[in-house]
Amino acid sequence: MNPQAKKYDFENLFTLEMANNHQGSVPHGKKIINEMGAIAREFGIKAAVKLQFRNLNTFIHPTFRENKDNKHIARFLSTELTESQFKELVDEVRKEGMITMVTPFDEESVGMIDRMNIEIVKIASCSAHDWPLLEKIASLGRPIICSVGGLTIKEVDRVVSFLEHRGATFALMHCVAIYPTPPEKLHLNQIEVMRDRYPHITVGFSTHEPPENTSVIGLAFAKGARIFEKHVGVPTDTIKLNAYSANPDEVRAWVKAYKQAVDSCGHGERVVEAAEIADLRSLMRGVYAKKDIKAGMPINRDDIFFAMPLLPNDHMRSGRFKNGFIADRDYKTNEPLGAGIEPERPTKKDIIYSTIHATKGMLNTARIPVGHDFMVEISHHYGLEKFHEIGCVIIDCINREYAKKLIVQLPGQYHPVHYHKVKDETFQILSGTMEVDIEGKKRMLYAGDTLWVPRGVWHGFKTDTGVIFEEISTTSLETLGDSFYLDKQISSIPREARKTKLLNWGRHQFDNVE
Repeated sequence: MNPQAKKYDFENLFTLEMANNHQGSVPHGKKIINEMGAIAREFGIKAAVKLQFRNLNTFIHPTFRENKDNKHIARFLSTELTESQFKELVDEVRKEGMITMVTPFDEESVGMIDRMNIEIVKIASCSAHDWPLLEKIASLGRPIICSVGGLTIKEVDRVVSFLEHRGATFALMHCVAIYPTPPEKLHLNQIEVMRDRYPHITVGFSTHEPPENTSVIGLAFAKGARIFEKHVGVPTDTIKLNAYSANPDEVRAWVKAYKQAVDSCGHGERVVEAAEIADLRSLMRGVYAKKDIKAGMPINRDDIFFAMPLLPNDHMRSGRFKNGFIADRDYKTNEPLGAGIEPERPTKKDIIYSTIHATKGMLNTARIPVGHDFMVEISHHYGLEKFHEIGCVIIDCINREYAKKLIVQLPGQYHPVHYHKVKDETFQILSGTMEVDIEGKKRMLYAGDTLWVPRGVWHGFKTDTGVIFEEISTTSLETLGDSFYLDKQISSIPREARKTKLLNWGRHQFDNVE
């Protein structure tokens, strides 16, 4: 296995496809490479210039070399380059600080790739089911990008299976092999289909729309594409580009559109900005005293009214008011109530509801449906106030002669070390990562990993990312005292004080709980 292929980072790679736009001229090919290198430096992008290799002596059947029915044959022959000429272009790509990439169309060309030490091999859509060629490409052990234009999703499954069985590191490219591609034929939703079906594989977009249509790259990025390919060239007085190849100015506009899309989509979870909060506060209602209120009095809804504006600094907004707040000082009629009236620590209801919301959010993000026939308990070994540090949420799905639970831990939570006398269990990670302490030894578990925990084995677990895992076991007997904790303080606390049972996710269960 070539070390270049291991864990290759395909993310945000721009593939600048020269194809035959060099016109059979090394100087013109270098001109294209130089222009693309300048653009890559200007925008700070990770760029590869892609060439196409064909051994035309064997690639074209000898009796068809003069054939005029297939337009490609004459084009390939008129732009033919020798291996040494291609080597000049490859060297120029490296001089420009870009990545070398080649699409081979026959086995002999794969040998050229090996001799030139090309970094990435590209499989064209027309070759995606050419199994002899794919076998030869996979044997190189280099990173592979495979376009799947014209393939059904079942046919893409075969390609994925083929490459995975050979240990290849590869990415997939959504592609529509219509040149140029009109907007209604782009089928950009296919990017999401592929990302959902192959979540462990980087998915890109090989584009053939007219180059003046720069909106498509932003849509592709928003759909989840992370590799972007476009045919490029340099027109001259005698060279005219085809309808889907971009000149340098069009490539610049294309990359600018990508940059704008990245900025517009944002990075990770949204951070709410101060300017946005200020604008929203200017539209909110504040809490005002309807009558004089004395310090120490409980404040009820009849004692206050809601109105705008919400004043700056220490003013309670309407959404924070709850019956029973204690006045922190005297308030005159129409005076704004201070935000300091709110309790400093979250209430039991606050903790329970925030836990329910976070747990549901994690299950939805991981696309794990739970139906309605289950029981939920919040396990808080040292009390609810410490739940976000120590504990987990347990969803009991089945508990007969065998049992199944879903265990959800929020980011940063720890579950104390314990063992079971009767229960034998196996964990399987569904989402996130988890560090398990098993008999004093640490082990990291990732999505798909399983861990058997026999009876009597000490084990605890924690997560930095948040984790959801299945627990498959013999009959669960925790309610009968089958969990024995290393910290005896936990066992000394009554079980009902360490568990909060939820009925139907606690719907209306805590309406009257403060």
